[in-house]
Amino acid sequence: MKRDKGFTLLELLVVIGIIALLVGIATVSYSAAQVRTRDARRRADLNSMKDALEQYYSANSFVYPDICSAAEADFLKGPWPVDPVTTLSYDPYCDADSYYICATMEVITAGNASAAATDANGTGLVWDSNGAYYCVGNLQ
Repeated sequence: MKRDKGFTLLELLVVIGIIALLVGIATVSYSAAQVRTRDARRRADLNSMKDALEQYYSANSFVYPDICSAAEADFLKGPWPVDPVTTLSYDPYCDADSYYICATMEVITAGNASAAATDANGTGLVWDSNGAYYCVGNLQ
């Protein structure tokens, strides 16, 4: 009896199952990497805003701007950063003596605060090494 060359249905189903499993794992890994990348961008955005505000402070007789985005024109290399998901501005609080800017992280343990600031004095801000928010504030 002559046997035809080719794969059996069972062999094809096993290969398709293995490929589907690998695609599923790759998709989950890719999604997690995107989340971590967006959180890293939020941290970088807030640090660049902090640097711009500190440069403003040094250049303007040791006074912070009343509106945080006032530091954009001369001290940021581009426009005032926005959240990578919502494309809304971060919530900055500024006055002449201090500032706080916080962003909500997607990975709830990736931040440095468990509650965000509600004003330029840091009211409501709770520093926590595994918080859901990443916040920056004045250095002086």
